[in-house]
Amino acid sequence: MSKQELCWSVGFTPDKDLTPQKMVPAQVPGAVQLDWAKAEGMGDYHYNLNFKEYKWMEDVYWVYQADLNSVDVTEGCRVYFVSAGIDYEFEIHMNGRFLFHQEGMFRPVRLDITEALQEGGELKILIYPAPKTACVHPDTREEAAQSCKSPVCYGWDWHPRLISLGIWDDTYLEITPCAIRSAEVSYDLAPDFSSVSVCLDAELDGEGEAHWSFFSPDGEILFQGVGQKESFTLENPQLWWCNGYGEPTLYRWSLTVKKDGEITAQKQGQTGFRTIELVMNEGAWRRPNVFPKTRSTPPITISLNGVRIFAKGTNFVNPEIFPGTVTYDTYLPQVKLAKEANMNIFRCWGGAFIDKDCFFDLCDEYGILVWQEFPLACNNYVGTDAYLKVLESEASAIIRRLRGHACLAFWCGGNELFNSWSKMTEQSYALRLLNKLCYELDKKRPYINTSPLMGMAHGCYLFVYPNGQEVYEAMIQSDFTAYTEFGVPSLSDLDLLLAAMPEDQLFPMVPNETTYAHHAFDAWLPGDTWCSIHTLEKYFGKMESLAEMVEKSQWMQSEGYKCIYEEARRKKPHCSMAINWCYNEPWTTIANNSLLNYPCRPKKAYYAVRDSLRMTLASARIFRFSYHAGQLFEAELWMLHDSMSPLPEGTVTASLQIGEETIFLLDWRYPEIKAGENLQGPTVRTILPDVSADSMTLTLSAGEFTSSYTLVYYPDTKPAPSKGSLLV
Repeated sequence: MSKQELCWSVGFTPDKDLTPQKMVPAQVPGAVQLDWAKAEGMGDYHYNLNFKEYKWMEDVYWVYQADLNSVDVTEGCRVYFVSAGIDYEFEIHMNGRFLFHQEGMFRPVRLDITEALQEGGELKILIYPAPKTACVHPDTREEAAQSCKSPVCYGWDWHPRLISLGIWDDTYLEITPCAIRSAEVSYDLAPDFSSVSVCLDAELDGEGEAHWSFFSPDGEILFQGVGQKESFTLENPQLWWCNGYGEPTLYRWSLTVKKDGEITAQKQGQTGFRTIELVMNEGAWRRPNVFPKTRSTPPITISLNGVRIFAKGTNFVNPEIFPGTVTYDTYLPQVKLAKEANMNIFRCWGGAFIDKDCFFDLCDEYGILVWQEFPLACNNYVGTDAYLKVLESEASAIIRRLRGHACLAFWCGGNELFNSWSKMTEQSYALRLLNKLCYELDKKRPYINTSPLMGMAHGCYLFVYPNGQEVYEAMIQSDFTAYTEFGVPSLSDLDLLLAAMPEDQLFPMVPNETTYAHHAFDAWLPGDTWCSIHTLEKYFGKMESLAEMVEKSQWMQSEGYKCIYEEARRKKPHCSMAINWCYNEPWTTIANNSLLNYPCRPKKAYYAVRDSLRMTLASARIFRFSYHAGQLFEAELWMLHDSMSPLPEGTVTASLQIGEETIFLLDWRYPEIKAGENLQGPTVRTILPDVSADSMTLTLSAGEFTSSYTLVYYPDTKPAPSKGSLLV
């Protein structure tokens, strides 16, 4: 077998003409916009307003061209054009002859071009203009409502309007007498986990022998067999666990195809043995508790290998604007940082593209569960015949590609579909179709229609809510089974801001074309979301510099996220998930709810969240962010404990540091705590002294479980800033 990369060029045309007037070199995988911008010397789309110069590219046809005349085909071999992803609607032509048409970027292409290649060797791929639903608001995400195109690229509150087009995943020629069309491992675990029945299944193009090998986590050969379908049983298998609950144990497999004793194709993979369910949350069957009674809140607690998991994680969004630029090296540091932050789940949000295979491989290896949504978000995906046909094709390909991954926890129809802006319901044809496909193609893995469902929460995304409540009070009063989107915004790091846009556009920060475009103003609610100037001034007064704005906003974000994550954990077992909006970003925003600045730099809030997500920690329920000398300060003490082992008795020492003054509050000697349970302790109280300082830190000293919280403090000599409207 030989795998041959191609040399591509690309050009555009206003119609379906296959001969553009100008062709430029093309990077594959990549995007037509990037190729053209590089050839023409256009400005970096990350910087300032340059992205607006790219908009015309979404409305023309693009033609990729590759010369195949030098392809050397050995006698007896077939030649396959293989692409893991072409975005979005396209045709394939060979020597001017039409071969293939497809709408959809997630279904791979495998096309036998052996006969066509005998006539010569000019391969062309015609990329259609970006799909746009008619009769909707122009230049909005509504234009994505009748396609399976990732809606985020039509513009979001953290993503510019840049609609990717082109060859976005691995694409090459495969020359072989017998190729592997598909190879998959499936299994059935015994109810007591004492054994596992393993099935190996391959489909070949051509005639050949399929040779399977299956390896233990240590590399020992456990099974070998010859045949496209093989099966065997393992006794006492090691189980796959998510981060914090055990090891993400993986078994390896390989498939080698031989013909006449020669190797013609090879493929390797990995699998992990585990069971996964969504089960009812504690107390859910008792709600509603008045007549007329109807259905209870749906199950959203993950049961992994029979153990109830508290899902602690984040919403993972596309790490780059153009999916063709995403590689293993893009994903690796982000997945590693999630593990190091004690996370155990990514919610892969439905507005983004479906990530590449290497992302799921990494999540398998690092023990990060994946909640995977289909490419539907915040639109009414009306079930026309044309749309449903493409959705069925795309969703089937996605399910088949991902179902072998141990990390994949459950499927979800899409983001925010049951609400006043999307107006979809359980009866929407698109969601009925997705439910059917998941059942038929991946029956053992759970499926939910959308997020949020009844009992679950999206929002809020501010430190001070629109009704004037601080995040502390609002979280204490909330009562949800899962917090699957919540946020606290901050500005990006100062050096990243100055590298991405002119300083005179950033400070003083006022609404202008740049600050709107990079999501400082009118990003979510009208006004100063996400830069939150009025909230900053509420606590700190007028900002004297951009550096001060960055420092104060990242302080607020850190404390806000600690509050939400830890309060959600305190509500266990009724609550079983805390997943913030969001983890990463695909370009430099002025401000965002993200934990990582683009491309992969942790904000201060990342480290705060890392501490709040430890399996065990001393935690404080705090009631507000700012305090004045002479006021009463109080906080409830807790031990939060998710481990599957009991926590031995220990001591927490609570103290308050204000300036140079340290105030001892108390020692709490807690008893042994049962596995997976929290324990509420005493409440500390003290009247705050008048000290020269502008902050105070509550520290709960408990060895490796130590936590601290930094709050705003006003001495008598420094009046608190006047409170005003929180929104412009």
